[in-house]
Amino acid sequence: MTKEALVRVEHGCPTEEELAAIITVLNEHYEQESATATVAETGTDRWTHSRRMRDTRRREWGRFAG
Repeated sequence: MTKEALVRVEHGCPTEEELAAIITVLNEHYEQESATATVAETGTDRWTHSRRMRDTRRREWGRFAG
């Protein structure tokens, strides 16, 4: 998978206008990416759901703590 570089860095000192331009472009690109980014929700399977419903505490001795 090859993509062309969006930004090419060259030598020299950038001017304030060049820095402002690149910051604006990167900020806009970031906002577009974050607006369209989604995370696939992983649903719980039946085994996990039924396990959550079970009570896993040990009740052998009741309130006996000795």
